[in-house]
Amino acid sequence: MTEKQDVLFGLNTFGDIATDNNGKLLTDAESIRLVVDEAVLADKLGIDVIGIGEHHREEYAISSPETVLAGIATRTEQITLATAVTVLSSDDPVRVYQRFATVDALSNGRAQVMLGRGSFTESFPLFGYDLQNYEELFDEKIEMFSKILEEKPLEWQGQFTQSLYKENIYPKTESGRLDTWVGVGGSPESIVRTAHYGFKLMLAIIGGDPIRFRSYIDLYKRVAEQLGKPIYPVGMHSHGLIADTDGEAIDLAWKHIKTSFDKIGRSRGWTPMTKQQFEHEVETGSYYVGSAETVAKKIASTIDRLGVARFDLVYGAGQQSADVRRKIIELYGQEVIPQVKEILSKGK
Repeated sequence: MTEKQDVLFGLNTFGDIATDNNGKLLTDAESIRLVVDEAVLADKLGIDVIGIGEHHREEYAISSPETVLAGIATRTEQITLATAVTVLSSDDPVRVYQRFATVDALSNGRAQVMLGRGSFTESFPLFGYDLQNYEELFDEKIEMFSKILEEKPLEWQGQFTQSLYKENIYPKTESGRLDTWVGVGGSPESIVRTAHYGFKLMLAIIGGDPIRFRSYIDLYKRVAEQLGKPIYPVGMHSHGLIADTDGEAIDLAWKHIKTSFDKIGRSRGWTPMTKQQFEHEVETGSYYVGSAETVAKKIASTIDRLGVARFDLVYGAGQQSADVRRKIIELYGQEVIPQVKEILSKGK
């Protein structure tokens, strides 16, 4: 069975350390409070989702996104409160459920957990896990989490997790089940796993022509149908920067996105991003950079080509100023989203 819905629009942040108007780095605490304020703004603008990533690195302030979401829950009314992602492999599925069930209670049912293996591995040694068990840890923990979501007494025999005998896990949710997604970067095995457990799929498209992910969406739907699982609408997230003009946005994005990706790349053996690579991503890849009109046209085209029902814009990469970040959110909510909706409505 296929679930249909209108297209949703979200914002994702990894908790990048921001700067003030003089270029001075904010403290971790100031950056966390900034994200809360940005989520409040997004809620007021009618943006559907705020997603917060989990990282354990110096350039990111947020290592406990559920705690930040709990703070946001008490200051917002409508926006869905998500992670982007929760690194389940290095966490305890029981505690993940409990934290999100608590956020769900505080927000009157707006919590959304997005599970993933994470693109960074710092959390594994930090929490005492062996990277040699990278695959096995996620396989076992996502299976355990799927059982916990049933909110029934749990019998579980674990190898990398605790063993439980008819244990109830609290608090229970009012709806009876947490809204659960899995973030996937492009592995067919991960797509199949997501469909197998009946979870929703979020594609992390960080570069290249997004149309190449069409085959993964088809695979997700095909496997879900074969297994008799719900066929949920698929979402995607990608980086972007919106400003008053294309030129201003491109200049800011080149400066900040390059800084972010080059720093990550140094630990992974990547060559530094060239201007040509950056411009190619802006023109034909999956960077959404430009004025509100330019970004709206590109988002609408991607949604139409891929058939996704949710688009999350990743904002704030690479030490952007608080004012630049606020401007992105305002333009996204006030101009980009309405324009995308109008373009898509004309195409029906």
